Amino acid sequence: MTTIHLLRRPHIERRAGDGYQFRSRKSWAVLAYLILSDRPPTRAQLASLLFADADDPMRALRWSLSEIRRGLDEDGTVDGDPLVLRLDPDVIVDVRVIAHGSWPDAVAMPGLGADLLDGFAIRNAAGFESWLLAQQRRLTGASEAILHEAAVGSLSRGDVDAAIGYATSTVTMNPLDENHQALLIRLYRLTGQNEAAAQQYEACKQVLGTELGVLPGDAVRAALRTVESPGEPADETSIAAIAEAGAAAIAAGAISAGVDSLRAAVRLADCGTSTDQRISCRLALGEALTHNLRGFDEEGTAVLHEADEIAHAADDRRAMSEARTELGYVAFLRARYDRAEVWLRDALRLAEGANAPTAKSLMYLGAVASDRADYGPADALLRRAIAAARSESAPRHEAFALTVSGRMAFLRRDLDRAEERLDAAIELSEDDHWLSFLPWPQAIRGELQIAQGDVAGAEVRLRQAFARACQLGDPCWEGTAARGLALVADARGDTTRAFELLDDARIRCNRLADPYVWLDGYILDAHCELGRRHDHPNTGRWVDALRELASRSGMRELTVRALLHGAALGRGGDGPAAILLAGQIDNQALTELLPEPHPTNP
Repeated sequence: MTTIHLLRRPHIERRAGDGYQFRSRKSWAVLAYLILSDRPPTRAQLASLLFADADDPMRALRWSLSEIRRGLDEDGTVDGDPLVLRLDPDVIVDVRVIAHGSWPDAVAMPGLGADLLDGFAIRNAAGFESWLLAQQRRLTGASEAILHEAAVGSLSRGDVDAAIGYATSTVTMNPLDENHQALLIRLYRLTGQNEAAAQQYEACKQVLGTELGVLPGDAVRAALRTVESPGEPADETSIAAIAEAGAAAIAAGAISAGVDSLRAAVRLADCGTSTDQRISCRLALGEALTHNLRGFDEEGTAVLHEADEIAHAADDRRAMSEARTELGYVAFLRARYDRAEVWLRDALRLAEGANAPTAKSLMYLGAVASDRADYGPADALLRRAIAAARSESAPRHEAFALTVSGRMAFLRRDLDRAEERLDAAIELSEDDHWLSFLPWPQAIRGELQIAQGDVAGAEVRLRQAFARACQLGDPCWEGTAARGLALVADARGDTTRAFELLDDARIRCNRLADPYVWLDGYILDAHCELGRRHDHPNTGRWVDALRELASRSGMRELTVRALLHGAALGRGGDGPAAILLAGQIDNQALTELLPEPHPTNP
């Protein structure tokens, strides 16, 4: 078995020991680029990226390719133009395992949490340095996500000590993530380590206050109060009645009371003998926590992991599919796209073509691909989701998929298609009385009206969306509507008000521990765009924040836009890196923003 290690000190490991050691750092750079790129690069692109200072860039590239072939030996090939890397199926690549493998396999990788090509400095290759920094951030985010998944997965298997170890690592990597803090505090409370829980809460309070000027949110405070009291024996009919009462309360808008009933149903089901009830009560509670009780995704994720483990032991494939769909949804919201894709594709496989779970998994997969700017596959997935939703008469699934499709068309400046999709989503949401979702397609439709020159109409629609979002108390929809209103203010020449609204939009969408992370990047992009146009003194800080967020999570178009903002501010290497990354995105509207490339002589 051969393993390619790109984290920490890069090397190729074979059963008999380390393989051939490359003599040039640029050979490792070429191999890393070929492994991590979404599309094969041309030889000219790679030569320009890494060897522009050489007397003969193409010859220098050929020398590095020969080193790679020698290093791979019989385990792979690299050839062609564009250059295609083919690895034997048995070859393990650490970065791929961490991004797409199971958490037990990923935590066994020795480089987990370390930097890609750690310590490498490639001279006279500013574009590659920009690309490398973006990939380092993305893989750091992937390591953080897999450690968090390992903590929750270990808890669901009853290995609390291992869960605490993994949770501690996630807090160390990112102490500002309240979900990590909430999980560790909850684990301490579950094991009776109340003093440790209190100390962790105080540490969380201090770091959030020092770095962000805020207090811990509801999820962290609730974790500190966690007490898992055992349930009392109850018959299945009583448990079903309690679960039904909880669901009815949630449907009527009494979210907290409904969630408390479902928590009670889970405890009672655990004292009974019905495996089906243990699963169904957890699925209902997990969905309520992640969709209805904002700020409690962490608890919801733990419950869904438990449901998945119980369903797996019972060989209940449909229940496993439902649990993994919801786990994928939470990962999607948090911009852990690699993990979301793993969960959702598993859910599709387990659903075996049943339309209801298939539509849900497909619409979330389409949203994941759209957030990552993988627009071709996103379009295909969303079309399948819409068809599946219609066949099953699931208007809410259809409205969600139509909204994501309409947003994607808007980002690609296909305005007619965007209008058609968004209007259909709004109509479906209104007909089905899905008022808690309606502000999202309304807000995007408002931005579309601005692009069409109807600023007055946009303002009316966006104010309606904002008012409805505030009434619902939904931070994400408040933020997206406020962004649109900022663009209205800018179109009317009220620049000061535009920046005030953008600041407010970010505060709103991030006020709870479980925001829709892509939206934060989208608001930041507007900050950067207006900041550049109006020479705002904070523009550089906004560009840095957008680049960090987008590259860490793999939001490719927003990463390109951050690089373009940086290039406009005179940052060397950002322009070439933007050209390189944009070449992998099917969006003509983005391509038109790129600077002219500097050709490399063959």
